[in-house]
Amino acid sequence: MSNESMMCDLETGVCGVNEEEAMQEINLNHVEKRITLYYATDPICSHCWALEPVLHRFVEEYGHYFTLQVKMGGLLANWNGFSDGANGIQKPSDVAEHCKEVGEHSRMPIDGSLWHDNPILSSYPPSRVFKVIQSTHPGKEHDFLRRAREAVFAFNRNIGEDDVLTDIVNQLGLNGKEVVEAAAQQSAQELLEEDFERVASLGVRGFPSIVIVNEENQGLKIVGARSLETYVQALQQVLGGDLKPKPITSLEQKIDKGHLLFSREMEVMYNLEKTDIESYVKSELAEHTYRMGHILNEMYIEMSLDPV
Repeated sequence: MSNESMMCDLETGVCGVNEEEAMQEINLNHVEKRITLYYATDPICSHCWALEPVLHRFVEEYGHYFTLQVKMGGLLANWNGFSDGANGIQKPSDVAEHCKEVGEHSRMPIDGSLWHDNPILSSYPPSRVFKVIQSTHPGKEHDFLRRAREAVFAFNRNIGEDDVLTDIVNQLGLNGKEVVEAAAQQSAQELLEEDFERVASLGVRGFPSIVIVNEENQGLKIVGARSLETYVQALQQVLGGDLKPKPITSLEQKIDKGHLLFSREMEVMYNLEKTDIESYVKSELAEHTYRMGHILNEMYIEMSLDPV
């Protein structure tokens, strides 16, 4: 303690700093602010796929401040009367050009020719599979959603079809046939409709939308794929204080997740230039532990199936 702290005042009866009130209310119960982040999305939402690099970085660094709740939004019930005038989409073939533009702008690969050759008729089947996995194997639904997006955007697979969904679920180490059959039941549709109701109550009308709220259900809604800084500022505003990001996990840990990592994702996660990615990968990963490839002129890496 300093000499100033040791001073005793005869009038206040205080030894130490005596600038405080004689009687003060205190509360020694430390209560953390409870923040919920709702992510309203859909498996076939191209802008949600474009958001993946930023969203993963945001959750990685600031996920300890909030509880993440992913909600399915029901982008496409069917093509009967469907119209997205803002994006010029009236029929399946219209989606192809839109997806191509999103892919070129975001550099998250999107082929899009699926919408000409074998269009998805509804986004409800993969959404129901998501809900079934969420209710029976919590945590694995996030991996399913990622793999489903890779399938439809990068590999042009129709994730509205049972055999494709079964294969994706099998890749998670789950029984794909059982999960897909469960997703066809009315109970799965009811789970999905609960998400629709929650999304509607949040005032969401487009995807992706992120809603950050405190325990009083007050907060902010961010519509569309935005910058990392936008989400950080929103979280800081809702929390009402400074944020301390957590360290980002290594590339070696990320590649162990089992899915592809695209160049754009690594650039955002590790603050790298596109031209530096290949040398960075070689410096971070042991030889023969990964495979490097290209999809639509975008580089990706994945864990090697046969490490030497």
